[in-house]
Amino acid sequence: MFLRCGRFSLPLERPLVMGVVNVTPDSFSDGGKFMDREAAVAHARRMVEEGADLVDVGAESTRPGAHAVSEDEELRRLMPVLESLADLPVPVSVDTRRVRVMRQALAAGASMINDVQALQAAGAPEAVAASDCAVCLMHMKGDPRTMQKDPQYGDVVSEVSAFLASRIAAAQASGIARERLTVDPGFGFGKALAHNLELLRRLGELAVHGVPLLVGLSRKSMLGAMTGRPAADRLAPSIAAALLAAHHGAKILRVHDVRETRDALAVWQALRTA
Repeated sequence: MFLRCGRFSLPLERPLVMGVVNVTPDSFSDGGKFMDREAAVAHARRMVEEGADLVDVGAESTRPGAHAVSEDEELRRLMPVLESLADLPVPVSVDTRRVRVMRQALAAGASMINDVQALQAAGAPEAVAASDCAVCLMHMKGDPRTMQKDPQYGDVVSEVSAFLASRIAAAQASGIARERLTVDPGFGFGKALAHNLELLRRLGELAVHGVPLLVGLSRKSMLGAMTGRPAADRLAPSIAAALLAAHHGAKILRVHDVRETRDALAVWQALRTA
């Protein structure tokens, strides 16, 4: 299995590590640290040096309770960073749900669109179909501002699975080849702790759609709920969650701590191949 990602073709024999770069003042873990273009670019390059297989740049926070920013503001934050990363030797993903941002990011050389709304916005499939970028289709119940206000499911795994299958079908119908697609169950996006734990426990049931599974658990509030640790002190539970996700079939791990995650995966892989 491989993921076609713009000019890159990413083999998936081992789990890939996607480093997170938040060009925002209000992201839950590192909001404000990389608002400066030079700081964001340096952070992205450092992640590649530490072993990141992809870098995911976002300029609008989608943390629980976050308020939307204007398209102009998202682009003002994003584009200088994206343009400065044009020579990065790994794919650059852009975390956005807006069609105009998608179009401009792809024109500037982005290799992947990571969309929390799974290309449901009007014009989103068309914005990416004509390119050769990869696309991540994520499940989110509600919107960031209200999604954590008492989310309800009958069976969270079957409902998330059905949604992802429908979005894969819609993407393919829009002309996006299956080898360009990846899916994300959306831990923490309209899910209570019990839902997140059930998704993680049964993650293997989601790795059946014929496209790679991307998982983002790094530093999330569910880990804080289990450990009592603040976001900045969740390295150990983040690594534990990443290894559990890999064990259950995740092919791409979206993380804040690249070097430590790569080291942990190296131990896990050595045991699997011994």
